[in-house]
Amino acid sequence: MSDSALHVAIRKLMENMGSDLIEERAVNYIIRELHNGRSLSSVVNDSYIKNRIDEEKMDHILENEEVIRAVEEEISAAFKDKDFKFTDE
Repeated sequence: MSDSALHVAIRKLMENMGSDLIEERAVNYIIRELHNGRSLSSVVNDSYIKNRIDEEKMDHILENEEVIRAVEEEISAAFKDKDFKFTDE
């Protein structure tokens, strides 16, 4: 492997690691905000998320088991409390 190919491989690895960290932080933010009572649509349209996550990564985040579990917990709580938060008031 030439020096330039090695350099490119290392750069891609570092970019992927940084991307994974950003995605992990976004997942944690979404879960935290859901548990704070915000709607999923409000959270994913938040500037914190919009400025860091592109549409492709958002699709991946929304398939994340932890995010799905948090959404399910909020739906379950909404049925239990009969408070469906149809508005973001």
